[in-house]
Amino acid sequence: MKPYYEADGITIYHGDAREIDAWLDADTLVFDPPYGIDYQSGMESPGGLARSIVGDKDTATRDEILQKWGDRPALAFGTWRIPRPEATRSLLIWDTKGALGMGDLSLPWKPSHQEIYVLGHGFEGRRTTDVLSFAPVQSTAKNGRLHPHQKPVPLMSELIAKCPPGKIADPCMGVGTTLVAAKLNGRPAVGIEIEERYCEIAANRLRQGVLFGSPAAS
Repeated sequence: MKPYYEADGITIYHGDAREIDAWLDADTLVFDPPYGIDYQSGMESPGGLARSIVGDKDTATRDEILQKWGDRPALAFGTWRIPRPEATRSLLIWDTKGALGMGDLSLPWKPSHQEIYVLGHGFEGRRTTDVLSFAPVQSTAKNGRLHPHQKPVPLMSELIAKCPPGKIADPCMGVGTTLVAAKLNGRPAVGIEIEERYCEIAANRLRQGVLFGSPAAS
């Protein structure tokens, strides 16, 4: 299959990761799959930010990808509202510093974290806390957000820095934040995305050499 984008050790394919095998030769899986929560934004978003996520009706995409991947090292984002992957070894918490939507308005607490599941072996690096505190991407398209579930580059870079050596795979890459972080860490990476508009955004981010602190990198 011809890549949508290929440069500097980073490759993007447009299509469904369950039907493409190009990512299976990577060394570590780092991905933010559809959570299975049927996400529907009730907010109008100037700039065309999507109000739903393809494949978010259930965890079929996540589960099939993990089945294909086997017992190799993987990091997968998720939520406490949906059962964790069966092979989860450990849980990391992304502390979003108080910014993560309104949540259940009948409760006196608002959500300010997301879960990251650690699977497989081989992770390395200095031993630090399992709570990772990083500000999220601004919530609207006009403030720089490119995808409803977009993750900040510094968070993804922190995760990738502790992955085993070798190539990073993100079979649900969205707008390519994992690939940008891999490039910043000097790691080869491959991403798959089912929506072509996100492939285009990701390719443009990689061409621009996105750095920490710029709106598109956050």
